[in-house]
Amino acid sequence: MLGKKLSYQTNGSTVEFEFEHGTAYVTAVTDTIMNVFVPYQSKDHRSKAIEGDKRLPVTVDVSEEGGAVQIKTDKLTAKVYDDFLIDFYKKDGTLLCADFRGERKKKKKLSDEALATLESEGHVVSAEGEKEDPVMVVKQMSGDEKFYGLGDKTGVLNKRNYEYENWNSDLPQAHTDDFKALYKSIPFLITLKDAGVFGMFFDNTYRSHVNLGKENSACYYYSAENGNLDYYFISGEKMTDIVEGYTYLTGRTPLPQLWTLGHHQSRWGYMSADDIRRVAHKYRELQIPCDTIHFDIDYMDGYRVCLGCCSIWNEKGFGAPGAIIKEIAEDGFKVVCIIDPGVKLDPGYAKYDEGIANDYFAKTPEGEVYVNEVWPGEAVYPDFGKPDVRKWWAENQKFLVDLGVRGTWNDMNEPASFRGELPQDVVFTDEDQKTDHAAMHNVYGHLMSKATYEGLKEADGRRPFVITRACYAGTQKYSTVWTGDNQSLWAHLRMAVPQLCNLGMSGIAFAGTDVGGFGADCTPELMCRWVQVGAFSPLFRNHSSMGSTFQEPWQFDEETIRIYRKFVELRYQLLPYLYDLFRECELTGLPIMRPLVLHYENDPEVWNLNGEFLVGENLLAAPVLEQGETKKIVYLPEGVWYDYETKKPYQGRQYYMVDAPLDTCPMFVKEGGMIPTYELAQYVGEKPYDTLKMRMYPGNGTYLHYQDNGADFAYRDGAYNVYEFTHEGDKKEASVQMKKEGYTKYKNILFE
Repeated sequence: MLGKKLSYQTNGSTVEFEFEHGTAYVTAVTDTIMNVFVPYQSKDHRSKAIEGDKRLPVTVDVSEEGGAVQIKTDKLTAKVYDDFLIDFYKKDGTLLCADFRGERKKKKKLSDEALATLESEGHVVSAEGEKEDPVMVVKQMSGDEKFYGLGDKTGVLNKRNYEYENWNSDLPQAHTDDFKALYKSIPFLITLKDAGVFGMFFDNTYRSHVNLGKENSACYYYSAENGNLDYYFISGEKMTDIVEGYTYLTGRTPLPQLWTLGHHQSRWGYMSADDIRRVAHKYRELQIPCDTIHFDIDYMDGYRVCLGCCSIWNEKGFGAPGAIIKEIAEDGFKVVCIIDPGVKLDPGYAKYDEGIANDYFAKTPEGEVYVNEVWPGEAVYPDFGKPDVRKWWAENQKFLVDLGVRGTWNDMNEPASFRGELPQDVVFTDEDQKTDHAAMHNVYGHLMSKATYEGLKEADGRRPFVITRACYAGTQKYSTVWTGDNQSLWAHLRMAVPQLCNLGMSGIAFAGTDVGGFGADCTPELMCRWVQVGAFSPLFRNHSSMGSTFQEPWQFDEETIRIYRKFVELRYQLLPYLYDLFRECELTGLPIMRPLVLHYENDPEVWNLNGEFLVGENLLAAPVLEQGETKKIVYLPEGVWYDYETKKPYQGRQYYMVDAPLDTCPMFVKEGGMIPTYELAQYVGEKPYDTLKMRMYPGNGTYLHYQDNGADFAYRDGAYNVYEFTHEGDKKEASVQMKKEGYTKYKNILFE
């Protein structure tokens, strides 16, 4: 506690406070965003998520009244009291969020006797009581809060009454609702209540905890084990404003190459070029569109990080370096190769020797290179917090690019290790100063992704495709993600929807799950239902583990092949719609896959809706997520909605029981909606996309369609088109106006 307020002074948009026990700051970043900062550890923010100065010119009025210092912009007010307690108000004076003044009801520590009894029956339990971290902010609960965001956390959409931990973790067990942490740490929380909606981004990289009413129904809190209290309060009129504000701070997903939105095939267990060749040929034989095949760890010789030289390519299994890549490229396939951070401890291996010579690896407190174990055996860890290391890593991407690799898949970058977690005191670097693993753990994958992105951009010139397992807030600027090692379980299919929706609202718009599940054995029915979710997921990749059932579609029966093909074809037809959404995301931060609450926050029916989602604002998907079901209870929000295929109308704010046999995913388009589609192709680039088809639905509407070359950065110099379509009533066509012309236009625009 900081004690009594002694004084304050204003410096531009920042108010500096002196308390009995320390200094604190409140800064108006914009008229809707304020930063709250207590320099417990350092005087500067040292943010990894926020790059550059985000402060905009803001008129700030500071006054003192009733024991509080009031900091007011045109749209947001903060009142600061003793002990640095802060309450936030809307511009009309409505209280949005207040610090908690009561007494926490903490969880009691288990007795030794109770602990022994539980352990004797095989229960895995913690003897610890509630955390009391040195960095903490406790907020008052009004009772009507709904909580969203927090990245990839397991469980349901609304996180109310749950607790979580931000500590990137590689956990091989089947992920259940009570898992507190997974691979990503994104301490961004959206709170929806009757009084309004707001977000809080807690920018602290140390292990942190979020308790959303589980400990005490009167309050919720964020706490961290070290570092500064550094959080951003983000206000707005509606939930989409909060996502836009958060991504204004942390960055937005850049427009990807078009082929990355296609269908990806992967498996840990493609052991040779022959395996890759067979997969590629089978997809083309069955006419199931596919753009990308991922190479897992077996393409490397002894699992050495495949950077910089040909000697670490597994020539015995995969032939001459790059030969299989060039071969399948002739049939339209792009290759993404996995790269792990752990560098094999192997004197004579060029990358190890370079790292040792240049002091590129993390060290023990005694100054020795730190050694743990991962896939190649004993391995050392690049110190990605050091700019020279990121530059070295980036430059070494060129080797794979020169072989024809089109993307890099960063795995095991929590960082994972086989001989126990890296100790907290392993020495890393934070740009220009030494620090430890405790501070850098949660941003290790983030910094690796940044280095990879910059290396691919320099070596290839096209928009980089990076996929990462571990990340932190802001990683969306550099990488797409997948949700890690899920399982072929119906529970994990159900979890995919809220998990991807919360990732999207947390800024990570380009995300997907392993379609069919990574571990365990997928059934034909589960695969049919999972591809119906995957077809709408921003990242659409079928991936599975060695030892599990092979789950390429032809491993199942003819019905499964037919259904799988149907939804992959739908995906390829929807490519222009998805691409439009990625362009919108680059401009606004709004995700591609969205929970209904993001656009209908005043509708109580959608606050906890886990089984359906929006793709953009106008397309609603309601996949079957339960084994054996052939009907789906669908809730449609306000307005009139039309069946995607039949165009049958449905009045909103009602539930419907709709038929959903195994080959059907219920889909609806909002009145006045327009969905652009392309002619079917087996891969992006098979033929030019010179004809656009617009699916029209009754009602009045306007739609902006974006077009560029789908590959490089020429669009940032104006090489793109924007078409505005305007539709009225039941007309079969829409008027078209060019809002921007800087690229080759379509030869044909058709309406259906």
